[in-house]
Amino acid sequence: MKHYRWAGAVTLAIGALAVAAAVAQNPPLRGFSPESSQQQLRWEQIFRRLPQADRIREFSYILSRQPHAVGQPYQEENTRFLVSQFQQFGFDTHVETFWVLFPTPRERLVELIEPTHYQLKLREPPVPEDPDSSDPGQLPTYNAFSIDGDVTGQLVYVNYGLPEDYEQLEKMHIDVRGKIVLARYGRSWRGIKPKVAAEHGAIGCLIYSDPRDDGYLQGDVFPRGPYRPPDGVQRGSVADEAATWSGDALTPGWAATKDARRLSFDEARRFFTKIPTMPISYADAQPLLAALAGPVAPPEWRGALPITYHIGPGPAVVHLKVSFNWTQQPVRDVIAVLRGSTWPDQWVVQGNHYDAWVNGADDPVSGMAALLEEARALGELARQGWRPRRTIVLAAWDGEEPGLLGSTEWAEAHATELVDKAVAYINSDSSTRGFLNMGGSHTLEKFFNEVARDVDDPLTGQSLWQRLRERRLERARNDAERRAIEARADLRIEALGSGSDYGAFLDHLGIAVGNFGFGGEGGGGVYHSIYDDFYWYTHFGDPDFVYERTLAQTLGTMVLRLADADVLPFEFTDLADTIGGYVRELRELHDRSAGAPAMDFGPLEAAADHLRRAAADYADAYQKAVTSGALFRKSPAELEALNRLLYQVDRKMTTPEGLPEGRQWYRNQIYAPGLYTGYAVKTLPAVRENLEQKRWSEAAAQIPVLARVLEAISAEIEAARARL
Repeated sequence: MKHYRWAGAVTLAIGALAVAAAVAQNPPLRGFSPESSQQQLRWEQIFRRLPQADRIREFSYILSRQPHAVGQPYQEENTRFLVSQFQQFGFDTHVETFWVLFPTPRERLVELIEPTHYQLKLREPPVPEDPDSSDPGQLPTYNAFSIDGDVTGQLVYVNYGLPEDYEQLEKMHIDVRGKIVLARYGRSWRGIKPKVAAEHGAIGCLIYSDPRDDGYLQGDVFPRGPYRPPDGVQRGSVADEAATWSGDALTPGWAATKDARRLSFDEARRFFTKIPTMPISYADAQPLLAALAGPVAPPEWRGALPITYHIGPGPAVVHLKVSFNWTQQPVRDVIAVLRGSTWPDQWVVQGNHYDAWVNGADDPVSGMAALLEEARALGELARQGWRPRRTIVLAAWDGEEPGLLGSTEWAEAHATELVDKAVAYINSDSSTRGFLNMGGSHTLEKFFNEVARDVDDPLTGQSLWQRLRERRLERARNDAERRAIEARADLRIEALGSGSDYGAFLDHLGIAVGNFGFGGEGGGGVYHSIYDDFYWYTHFGDPDFVYERTLAQTLGTMVLRLADADVLPFEFTDLADTIGGYVRELRELHDRSAGAPAMDFGPLEAAADHLRRAAADYADAYQKAVTSGALFRKSPAELEALNRLLYQVDRKMTTPEGLPEGRQWYRNQIYAPGLYTGYAVKTLPAVRENLEQKRWSEAAAQIPVLARVLEAISAEIEAARARL
């Protein structure tokens, strides 16, 4: 880094009294003996002093300086930069390359041809204040994995384009068959909108960002404020991943190496949309909406444009024509390794992607710059004498934006090793400022809460945990929700489906994951546009990079504890509590569904109760082993065997046959992306989604399958308890 000079290593002697005082106030960490806990806390105190906001700012500037989508020259330049930095920090670093299908637009045309003519601009204009908004090499606005198409039809406005919106259209006797639909972004993943439209017979789909959701109704628009300007457009993939597979369209379940077997385009067709699809701005959407007649939209369908929202169909008639270059491009994953000293064959994996739709200072560079600074701090710690007991693997993923390509192909390439060795996968992505967002596997919920209690918010001085708890209490919808937060020792973490690079680890391989970032105070509105750049981020995202520094501190603390714990900090009472709640939801969903036949939930409820007892027994045995000291008198080989059982609990959530309805790639029976939610999770999906779709016999058939999965989880926990 030529812009900065490091003033010298921070040594153990600097601040020794302050560190010792802070350590003395802490109880032993979960998974550490009293002695190893004190040593661990000393290293953590030193580590959290090392990250520097100015360095993260410099990393952010370099990585987001030019557009760097998959296959672009600056992305390859960023690859070389990341390799050089990880090597400089002391990591054994290499690049793994995969060849993936990545369509880019060849032809884009959208025009209103009746009752008047208007040709949509389909471009985002530069902003004079923002030098990066005029960078050459910007990918045009488009939806990746839309099929080619040339269609003309009457326009129908379909609100968010969700199944319930089409139910409303049916009540209004409005049919979209043979029509082009206009849906607004929001309330679901973008790929759901063309999927549902095609299922109802539409021939094309346009998606726009309404200013009510993502523009001037939320606040000042860019460049005056952080929100989406009139010509801003959200790019993004619309592949039907939740119903098929994640990663490369042509190599489902195996790595997309140069000479890999590949599906034909026709064999992979169900991965793509069924109808041509394009994203547009609200400036381009307004003339289309204004040309509609028919019923006035219901109040909850109306956006913030200065027009009356009609539904149609017509008299607006739209011509939509799109075609793509269906080429293979390289994605280059940068893998940096710090080998463990005691248990090198147990891996703590952490990653963030570094490809962007355009410059991507927020998504993904904010997370990647923090990960780089975390790596620098870990390297500095190693130079002071610390060595991880487990192997640490840090990854910079390529190809996330078009469909989690780099991470999925790497996970498929190393599936056998990862199933055997991966302790956990920690993920980050875009991050701004505000409150810590915590999502992941409930086997690690208590651990994530512990770390959040031990890291301070940079502005308030509270712990991240306390600030988040106060936020949740403030936003509780009712007294019951508020009492539930107050009564529970741990804050609940969000269950995960898909949407970032944890997907293959969680959904396909059954590895415990966590996903983290800050948000809630920076505003938003430039997501996947040309305006997501260094200018926007340094004015609105995290101008002083103080939350970026905190992200490096927080995730680095997690990695340190997972790498060094005598006993891995998996805990199962939060898991059992959460799954018990999910099972109750299934019965309630069945009971309130009109026409639902009788269904035997007994095996599932018994399995959930068994899980609750197994978790409680493990917690009791663990506490006794800690109190007596017997746990920490075990040999490294005995601890290795115990730890293996602990991190293999999450593997028991998977089945080899995966989810039904052709979703074999999704093996996790506890967490999965929803068929009609996209990124958002469906828990206990095989039963839940069949109940929601009133497929009663299929739901009944999946209950014993899920019960066996819960029993397998309980058995693994009981085996771990026996090892205590």
